[in-house]
Amino acid sequence: MGSEVTGNIFVVDDDRFVLESVSALLNEYGFTVQAFTNGHEAIRQFVTRPVDLVLTDINMPNMNGIELLEKIRYLDRETPVVLMTAYADLDTAVKAIQKGAFDFIIKPYSPPYLVHAVEKGVHYKRLTQIEKNYKRELEITVEQRTSELAEALSRLTEMSREIIERLTAAAELRDEDTGVHILRIGQYAEKLAMALAMPDTFVDQIHIASAMHDVGKIGIPDLILLKPEALTCSEFETMKQHTVIGEKILWGSSHSMLQMGATIAASHHERWDGSGYPYGLAGEAIPIAGRITMLADQYDALRSERVYKAAFDHATTCDIILNGDGRTMPEHFDPRVLATFNEIKDEFGEIFDSSQQQEPVSSAAGALQQHLPLGV
Repeated sequence: MGSEVTGNIFVVDDDRFVLESVSALLNEYGFTVQAFTNGHEAIRQFVTRPVDLVLTDINMPNMNGIELLEKIRYLDRETPVVLMTAYADLDTAVKAIQKGAFDFIIKPYSPPYLVHAVEKGVHYKRLTQIEKNYKRELEITVEQRTSELAEALSRLTEMSREIIERLTAAAELRDEDTGVHILRIGQYAEKLAMALAMPDTFVDQIHIASAMHDVGKIGIPDLILLKPEALTCSEFETMKQHTVIGEKILWGSSHSMLQMGATIAASHHERWDGSGYPYGLAGEAIPIAGRITMLADQYDALRSERVYKAAFDHATTCDIILNGDGRTMPEHFDPRVLATFNEIKDEFGEIFDSSQQQEPVSSAAGALQQHLPLGV
């Protein structure tokens, strides 16, 4: 005869005549049958071999069908269990269904109905397994895609940072001794942001974005940017435009780091007392990223050698920033940022000293010493 559906079936019944007749019927339909006269042996075998369906009598000594069902359900929530009984007891049937029985057959059973119930149960088990495997494969696929996306995002982030660093270096190499200056600015700004308890995302971004503070210098004519003597008032006004140029270069990006870079480019020469440029902003109107970068840039300018000044040591630089020297004054800085700098100022010194050990030999462009007022 045979059936389109095949599978491994456990048949449990203490009546050997029923056990043999049911087993013979299912074998005839192509099922692989293992017969048990008690539930204990069936459970021992259940945990060691694959089973597609359990067909069990309800009324058995030692362990009845309901108890066997409960033990199977404890071990496995998916394998169908079909119960057989010689009594059409509605309460027992309801209890069996509540315990998780797949179907309920009344003895004497109709062979076609019994075969149909077994086929239906095996088919259900297969579909359940297919769904389970599909979900697992989907989870694996999602994990792989997530990992690939994270890796791609990491590569994109690194590429974005490199592009930003190269863009910044292109501007810096036109008027700075070396490109190490921009790296120090990023490190100073990161230290200040951390000490100010800024969000992690902010700290991570300002480390790169602050290095773009002077990117607008790429738009300043060489006759002004590289002029070996003092600038005229008109030329100095042109030089101030590097803040606006930098803002325009970086403005409008959907990338949050470039957005911060635009903000810093425009505001890193604004002063807390309103005496800065280009917009004359004061106090909290100056973005916090600009206030942080402004102090970082000022520290590095004081530490660096210029044609009109020698490089100041760390102690002198801190004294000028904290107490003023007539040109640089404490009121130029956000008081909270200034107080935080005072707490971690020695870390600034360590950053600068460490960079001096890495400083490359000045290039031809670097030989053109800075000639502008501090922090320009």
